[in-house]
Amino acid sequence: MNPRRKKRLTIVGSIVVGIAVVAGLVLYALSQNIDLFYNPTEITQGKKDSGIKPKIGQRIRIGGLVVPNTVKRDPDNLKVSFSLSDMKMPIVFSDSDPMISVHYDGILPDLFREGQGIVANGTLTRSSSGELYIEASEVLAKHDENYMPTELADAAGKDYKKLEYSDKQLNNN
Repeated sequence: MNPRRKKRLTIVGSIVVGIAVVAGLVLYALSQNIDLFYNPTEITQGKKDSGIKPKIGQRIRIGGLVVPNTVKRDPDNLKVSFSLSDMKMPIVFSDSDPMISVHYDGILPDLFREGQGIVANGTLTRSSSGELYIEASEVLAKHDENYMPTELADAAGKDYKKLEYSDKQLNNN
């Protein structure tokens, strides 16, 4: 084989191997975050198809309905905790349903309320009593196709109550 061709073949082969290694490393890194979304049942019992449960300390995204009468606010700061249950039809909450507590320190979205669907980003944590909960860094409220901005709701006379925070809560950050 001609030395010039041999050199070209070596360079092309090295480039192809390098691209394959980089692609493999990128795919491996992305595989850590591909299955990020969980609901409360999947956190407690594992995914239906694989049985995989999230690990303590893992960053996850959880979605569900805010269980009525579980929202607890700290009057001195912006800390709030609430429980999430699976979204299922018809919307009925029972004590036997798997529920996960979410702890959040920040201002909640205007659409946040009991019985509303939300998505929270955070870390799965275990309390000293052994209970699993999510230490949320972000809470997103979901809405359906009947969503109406507050200005339009006020103009239409809809019953809408905006969340209110005291000056102490807003300044104690």
